[in-house]
Amino acid sequence: MKYLLAMYLNPDVMAKLSEEDMNGIMTGHQEFIRTIRESGEMISTQALGAVADSSVVRVRGGLPAVTDGPFLESKEFLAGYYLVECASKERAVELAGMIPDAAIEGLGIEVREVVFFADAESEVPMA
Repeated sequence: MKYLLAMYLNPDVMAKLSEEDMNGIMTGHQEFIRTIRESGEMISTQALGAVADSSVVRVRGGLPAVTDGPFLESKEFLAGYYLVECASKERAVELAGMIPDAAIEGLGIEVREVVFFADAESEVPMA
């Protein structure tokens, strides 16, 4: 089963971390990637750019309306994710607990089952 391990960051929390803590997070991600590659559970990972640089597109009356900034005003925002394939939700939760951000007060990892998956090679399912 595939799971999305979504990493949410709070800029206020991150600003309070020491350089040593930040380096520990980066090192921890490198170790986590190595672990899930070796176990064969890693599908992909992505880190997202700054939420301040995002745009939201809504089509109204057939025309796109573009606004700058995040979709919702929030203290936390989606910063990146790991897409994994593992045997159970319990294993996905275990993996999420290995992501260094999960150990930082005020941060967390959301675990969600992927119910539809397509890559560049997949055919689009017909309704």
